[in-house]
Amino acid sequence: MNLIDGVKTAELKVSSEAKELSAFVKDKSKSLVDRLESFEDIINIEVGDTSMTRAKSLEREFDIRQLYVKYEGDNPSGTQKDRIAFAQVYDALRRGFDTIALATCGNYGVAVALAADLAGLECIIAIPASYHTERIKEMESLSAKIMRLDGSYEDVVTKVSEMAAEEEWYDANPGGANTPLQIASYAQIATEIVDDLGDAPEYCAVPVSNGTLLAGIYRGFASLYKRGKTSKIPKMIAASSTHKNPIIQSFKKGLDHCQDLQPEKVKETKYNEPLINWHSFDGDEALYALNQSEGEAFNISDKKMRDMSTLLVKKEGLRILPASTAGLIALLELDEQLNFEPNRFVAVLTAKY
Repeated sequence: MNLIDGVKTAELKVSSEAKELSAFVKDKSKSLVDRLESFEDIINIEVGDTSMTRAKSLEREFDIRQLYVKYEGDNPSGTQKDRIAFAQVYDALRRGFDTIALATCGNYGVAVALAADLAGLECIIAIPASYHTERIKEMESLSAKIMRLDGSYEDVVTKVSEMAAEEEWYDANPGGANTPLQIASYAQIATEIVDDLGDAPEYCAVPVSNGTLLAGIYRGFASLYKRGKTSKIPKMIAASSTHKNPIIQSFKKGLDHCQDLQPEKVKETKYNEPLINWHSFDGDEALYALNQSEGEAFNISDKKMRDMSTLLVKKEGLRILPASTAGLIALLELDEQLNFEPNRFVAVLTAKY
């Protein structure tokens, strides 16, 4: 069975300035402090500060006011994954690792491969044998070493983490010791949203898979509120593929911990693959964010994601990966249920198509 993640291969581009800085980072005759400073400059130039626009055409289509979309496709590999990939490569460089390893089904692998290539680190990427992604061409073009391992994505994560410990590679997998670093990287999205709006929105909707993104954005908003930078913490909305994500199902059951699904009942399609799993590695953190913010969780069908992806091209000129529209769909469905009072609402669109 070949499962395609739906992301098309695209030319990866970084600025000429980033390329010049990369040459300096790779020069081991330079001091580590200076090399780290140059890699930090690359991050500042290339990663984050993604666009947020008011989706007026969607407002008219769905009768909602002040709907904003945060477009993570502006990152160099086209997804939000660059935020955690570059942060972890920086950490690996700082700690003296020469190899970084991870399991992926597509997007995350490209992001880490790009960051590692710019830093001069070897990158080892494991992909479940049953998966096919066109993005493997990009990983290989960035000198990443590809391994095919049997088992589910969750199985491969475990295997690669064990290999990393044995071989003394930097383990960039979710759910491990680097979870705080990953959450802190995603927290920056909340800061960018507040910078643009001047305050926190009423709701912030996010597609979820492992839960790291939602947990990080919530943590960012919570930190800003505690520091007196915002008047509130938004209610978080989590959305994923129907009955195929443990965070959504656990929230709907009223649980305070993330309960695994039965692996045999989780079926992938080329539309839902970026969202699904039977075990969400940062599920407890995401569930905490939903409960603390008095948020909501939604199951979204493949058809709704496909239709919204098409609508975004037509109405807003945005080519968005169908799975990345799940949070936006959930936000609009909640408005249909509750008929929101006038406020500001944000949906995070995680990847371009």
